[in-house]
Amino acid sequence: MRRVILAALLAASTATSAADKQLLWGDTHLHTTYSSDAYTNNNLSADPDTAYRFAKGMPVIHPYHRARVQIGTPLDFLVVSDHAEFLGQIRNIHRNGVDTADLGPWDSIKAKFAAWYLKRAIDSGEGRSLFVSVLPDPDLTPEEDAAASSLENSDIGFLPMPAQVEIDTWRNITDSAERHNQPGQFTALIGWEWSSIPAGANLHRVVITDSDAATAQQYDPFGLDDSPYPEDLWAWLEETSASTGADFVAIPHNSNISKGYMFSDRSLRGEAFTRDYVATRQKWEPVAEITQIKGDSETHSTFAPEDEFADFENYPYYIQRRWTEYTPRRGDFVREALKRGLEIEHSLGLNPYRLGVIGSTDSHTSTSSAEEDNFLGKLATDSIPENKQTRFGDDGLSSSGWAMSASGLAAVWATENTREAILQALRRREVYATTGPRIGVQFYGGAGFLADTLASAGLHELARNRGVPMGGELRGAQPPSFVVIATRDPVGANLDRIQIVKGWLEADGSSREKVYNIAWAGERELLADGSLPAVGNTVDLRTGKVDNSIGAAELSATWTDPDFDPRQAAFYYARILQIPTARHSLLDAVALGMEHAAEQPDTLQERAYTSPIWYRPD
Repeated sequence: MRRVILAALLAASTATSAADKQLLWGDTHLHTTYSSDAYTNNNLSADPDTAYRFAKGMPVIHPYHRARVQIGTPLDFLVVSDHAEFLGQIRNIHRNGVDTADLGPWDSIKAKFAAWYLKRAIDSGEGRSLFVSVLPDPDLTPEEDAAASSLENSDIGFLPMPAQVEIDTWRNITDSAERHNQPGQFTALIGWEWSSIPAGANLHRVVITDSDAATAQQYDPFGLDDSPYPEDLWAWLEETSASTGADFVAIPHNSNISKGYMFSDRSLRGEAFTRDYVATRQKWEPVAEITQIKGDSETHSTFAPEDEFADFENYPYYIQRRWTEYTPRRGDFVREALKRGLEIEHSLGLNPYRLGVIGSTDSHTSTSSAEEDNFLGKLATDSIPENKQTRFGDDGLSSSGWAMSASGLAAVWATENTREAILQALRRREVYATTGPRIGVQFYGGAGFLADTLASAGLHELARNRGVPMGGELRGAQPPSFVVIATRDPVGANLDRIQIVKGWLEADGSSREKVYNIAWAGERELLADGSLPAVGNTVDLRTGKVDNSIGAAELSATWTDPDFDPRQAAFYYARILQIPTARHSLLDAVALGMEHAAEQPDTLQERAYTSPIWYRPD
C-alpha cells in the first residue's frame, strides 16, 4: 500500500501532535579539546563553549584550519561527551608540563622524557602517534585484555596524571553545560564517554544524565580506568543514582566494530546471561546508537543477504594498535541484536536487547557536523579535503577521513525541550535515528489502522488511543497494523520509499527477518518478489547537486502484517530512504579537481530508522 499525502494534511497532523509531543533534533555524542584523542589529533582549542555555540547556530573558529564554520540548521539539544579516561590530562601536560616533585629520580627522568615526547609530537602535528600508542593489542582476546585491565603499556604510561586535573576539567565541562542550558529553547545535557575497548572490541557507552552541574560535580565520571566491564558501569550508575537522585542512560555505540561483543549472548567475563544481568542492562541501556561517523550499525549483508540496502556505510576498521582484517559478527549489528533479544527472551524470559535507536556524530572537532555538504570530519586534522585522503596508519590499510560517514542525528519525541523530558523520551524509546538529514517520522502500531486512517482529522489522537508509538509494545491475537508518516528534510532531498523491517521468532527459538516496501514515490510497481525498482539518480557528478524532480516530499502508509502468526514474538521498525545524493567524499573530490574519491561511492541514500514496536504473544 502506498500513498503520497498533501503537505497541508501533514502540517495539520504535525500541529495536532505538537500539542502532546514535539520533535527535537540533537547530538548525544560529541568530543571537545578535553578528550585526549581529540587533542592529540589537533583539536587544541575548541572547548565545550565552542561546541554549544556551534550547535546553537553561531559561527565559530575551527580548531585546525582556523576558518569560520557554522552549522546549517541549529540543534535543539547537545551532549558534550568527552572521554572519562585521561580527561583533560593530555591537554594539561602539553600546556603546563609535568610536576615530578613526588617522583623518585628514575621515575622523574622517565616522566620528563615522556612529557617532552608528547609535546614534540603534538607541536609537530604528529600527536596521532600518541593516540595509537594507547590503543589495545589485537593479539589478545577481548576477555584476556579486559582481565589485564591496564592503560600503562603506552608511550605516555610514565606520565603523572593528577586527579585534580580531571576534577577541574569535569567542573569546566559541567559549568559550561549549565551556562548554555536554556529550558524550552536549547538543552545542554551533561554526559561523558566510558571507553572500554578490550583487544579492539569497541564496547564504548555514552552516559547521559538529567543532572544539573551542582549534582554532576558530586561524582567523577566512571571510565575504563575504573573498570572495562559494562556490568561494573551499570552498578556504578545504580549506586550514584541512589546517592544523588540523578537519572542516567548509557548508550552503546559503534557496535559495528565490537568484534561481536556489544550484543553478544554472554558477558565480557564469559558468563551466561542471568535474569538479574538482563534486567540491569534493560534498565540502563534502553537505546543504542545505530549510525555515526564511524559507520552504520543497522545490519550487514552477511546476515541480511536479501536486503538490498544492507551494506550502507560499512566501516571495516577496528580501533587498535595495528590493522587486522575486519570480520562482521552477529553481535556487531542492531538488527541482529533485536533478533537475538527475541531468542534470549524465549529461553530466559527477559529480553536484553529491547533497544530503541538514535544517531549521533562522535565528532572530535567540537562541531556537530552531520550535514553531508557541510561535514567537518571526525578529527580536526581531517577537516580539509587534502587530509581526508590520507590513511591513518602506515600500513596503507587503515581508515581515512573519506571512509568516515557524515552521520548522524538523534530525533526525540519529547513533551518539552528539557533535560528531564529528553531523558524520559530515551527511556520510553520514543526516539529515532537519521544518517544526517532531518527526515520527520511518525510511527504507530495498533489494530485496525486502514487506508482512511491517514485522512482522519484526529489521526494522532486516534493512533495513540488505538495503539502505541515507536518504542512501544503490542499484545493480542489480532494482526498488528501500523501507521507511518514521513516528510523530507525541509532543505534536503526528496524521499524514495518507506519500508517496514520485521524480525520474528520461530517455534524452535530461531529468529528470522523480512523487509517490506510499503510506500514509495512515483509510478513504480512492486515486483513478484516484493522488491521495488530503483527510484533513479539525479546527482550531477560534476557538481554534486541533486535534482528533486524524482521522489516525494511526503510519504505515508498504513500497513498490516500479511504474515502474522499470533504465536510468534516479533518486532517491527520503519526505515525511510531518501533519493540518492552526493556523498561528502565526492564533494571533496570535485573541489580537488578529481572525478571520484578513491574507494568511496559517489552517491548514497540517506535514511531514517525508527525505534521498533514489539509484538508479544499473550
